[in-house]
Amino acid sequence: QGKQKKARKYAVMKRMISLRDERIKEKDRAKAPVKKKKEDPSAIKEREVPQHPSCLFFQYNTQLGPPYHILVDTNFINFSIKAKLDLVQSMMDCLYAKCIPCITDCVMGEIEKLGQKYRVALRIAKDPRFERLPCMHKGTYADDCLVQRVTQHKCYIVATVDKELKRRIRKIPGVPIMYISRHR
Repeated sequence: QGKQKKARKYAVMKRMISLRDERIKEKDRAKAPVKKKKEDPSAIKEREVPQHPSCLFFQYNTQLGPPYHILVDTNFINFSIKAKLDLVQSMMDCLYAKCIPCITDCVMGEIEKLGQKYRVALRIAKDPRFERLPCMHKGTYADDCLVQRVTQHKCYIVATVDKELKRRIRKIPGVPIMYISRHR
C-alpha cells in the first residue's frame, strides 16, 4: 500500500476587494489619475483606420488597379538577387501590368545596416524606378512599418519572402502578397 496522492489546486489565491467596489466608502475609493498626452502630429494615427474599409467590396479590393504600387521588403530584394531576377521586369511579368516598386525609409535603413555584403541590394533599392516613401515614426523596424502602412492604405501589394510578415499581412483583409518561390 502506497501513499495517497493529493491533487494540487492550481491558481489558488486570496480574493482581494477592488478599490472601486461599491462597499468601500467614497473617501477611501481610488481615483484614476487623469493625464493628457500631447499629440504628436507626425505619429500615424491608428484610431483613424475604419473597422470595415470602404475600398473593400466583400473580399475584392477596389483600390487595387494598374499601375500597381508594390511595397518591397528587404528580404524580397535579397532573394531576387539570389534567384537572378530583374525586380521590376519580373513584377510586370507576374501582374501583366505596369508596376511601381515602392520602398520605405525603414527598409532602406535596414538594407544600409546589412553592410558591405549587401551592396548590390542597396544599389537595386536606390534605382530611380523605385518610388521612395518617407516614414515619420521612430525606429527602423521595417515589418511594423509595412504592416502599419498597408493597414491604413489598402492600395499596396506587399512583396516579401518573410514567413512572419506574410502571416501578419494575411490577417489584414484585401492586401495581396507577392513572393518568390522556385526562382519565379
